[in-house]
Amino acid sequence: MIRPYVRTGGQIQAHADVRPESVVVAATGPVAGLSPDARRVMRLFAAGRGGLAVADIAAALELPPSTVRILVSSLIDSGHLAATVAAAADRPEHTTLQKVLHGLRELV
Repeated sequence: MIRPYVRTGGQIQAHADVRPESVVVAATGPVAGLSPDARRVMRLFAAGRGGLAVADIAAALELPPSTVRILVSSLIDSGHLAATVAAAADRPEHTTLQKVLHGLRELV
């Protein structure tokens, strides 16, 4: 078993905006010089896949999501991955989300 901090090169925290539901896409950049786990992440995109959620990457690589968040964060910093951003028009209204939450609570 390899400790997570070894897999992440000693980095212990991801950027706050990289969450398990964050979707990332492959950008450009040479993969030479990347850690073995970072190369494994990049190989997932080599098959012509579009965007992948961080949680999906973690499941495919059978790694803890917290470790994958840090790996993805580092790959974004190096320019190998890019995070997608949802358009403001695609986001539901705050009141709509509150109504859904209240409806779910009533079901329980």
